[in-house]
Amino acid sequence: MDQTTPDEHAVVPFLRAGPPPDRTRWEGWQQWRKIRGTFVPAPRLTPADYQSLSPRRRALHDLHRTATHVNMRLQETPMSARVANLMRGRLQNNAVKFMPGTRDGLMINGGGFQGKTETACDAAASFEDVWREVHHQLLPGPTPGTRDVFVPVAYCRLPVRATPKGLCKAILNVYGNPHPGTLDDLVRAVRDAIRDHHTIALLIDDITRLRLHREDDQDTLDLIRELMDLNVTLILIGVDIPGSGLLRGAYVDQRTGQWIFPDNVRGGRHSTAAATQTGRRFDMVDLDPFDYSNPAGITAFLDHLAGIEDQLRLLRSFEGMLTTGEMPEYLFGRTRGVVGLLRRLIEDGCTDAILTGEERLTPELLAQTTIHLGNLNDLDPGAGEVPDIPQATAPPTKPKNRRRRGRNTVLDDRGNRPAAGG
Repeated sequence: MDQTTPDEHAVVPFLRAGPPPDRTRWEGWQQWRKIRGTFVPAPRLTPADYQSLSPRRRALHDLHRTATHVNMRLQETPMSARVANLMRGRLQNNAVKFMPGTRDGLMINGGGFQGKTETACDAAASFEDVWREVHHQLLPGPTPGTRDVFVPVAYCRLPVRATPKGLCKAILNVYGNPHPGTLDDLVRAVRDAIRDHHTIALLIDDITRLRLHREDDQDTLDLIRELMDLNVTLILIGVDIPGSGLLRGAYVDQRTGQWIFPDNVRGGRHSTAAATQTGRRFDMVDLDPFDYSNPAGITAFLDHLAGIEDQLRLLRSFEGMLTTGEMPEYLFGRTRGVVGLLRRLIEDGCTDAILTGEERLTPELLAQTTIHLGNLNDLDPGAGEVPDIPQATAPPTKPKNRRRRGRNTVLDDRGNRPAAGG
């Protein structure tokens, strides 16, 4: 029996038991860190091989193909590589500093569904893989009768209506710690948790939910800055940080290009040590969508499409299905180069291709495919977390004697070809 014809009664190996990992809890983060990149995609079958399967095997193979399409691996882009490299370098540099004092932080800025969270989490997990090996050499073996309390990376999300108490509770939830009743006790518990669990990196997502027109928002931002006193690298992730007001009171150091937040801009009342600091420094890095207006951007987009194409398991797919002809232009026009929108369009298009029997992606099929963003209950549209979805367009026409396009066509940032003479 070869690999394309699994045992009729074999256990389905690609399905997940239980809910997906909750990365905002340290147990869930560890589960996700260990299993990321381990998904085994469906085998490639020819139409003849597929038809030779029993009805049950075909149904299981279709399910495996669907799982493959919705669990495509994270692909590095030139934009995400810039973010990940800066983040990993910052984490490593700060982790090996012995002197006390604030650690330079990092702000990751970009639009909704552009992959900021996944890029940041993957970079943090890669750092943790290395840091755990170092920790194991320094402190080998667990202590009998205790649980492993080593949490080098903590990831949390800012509540939609942010308050200092709400942020403290979100951080304490990472460790599974109880919530004291008063704000002073909550802040003290957060400081103790970060120190006791040897946390090196604290990732706070959805930071631009802070509107700063409420006193609670301003107090929460003060608290976030003051967490840098704890020798932890603070990674703030948000949509349109420059336009959100978060940089109010900050200025750019012309020598280093870093944003500097002076201490106690508003006379914050949460800090116990900030008076001795000279300021909090952040680098800000943008995670942009693909750019189809220049040859380098076109090449990057086509390389990304080729990587997606290699992961698809449609029976009639072919080399160049996504990268030749009118398809690159069409995909860019439908998504404006936003990675998350492109991913959702491809996922839903593959589902339609399997259900209709088309078994390949074409502009005509995708023109009938609606981009679904999934459950948006935990997203805040007011903070820019839900992007505008370009309206579905009709597939491009193909006049006779027209040269094929794809690799050299330049589009503007809305996915349109420039007017003649433009």
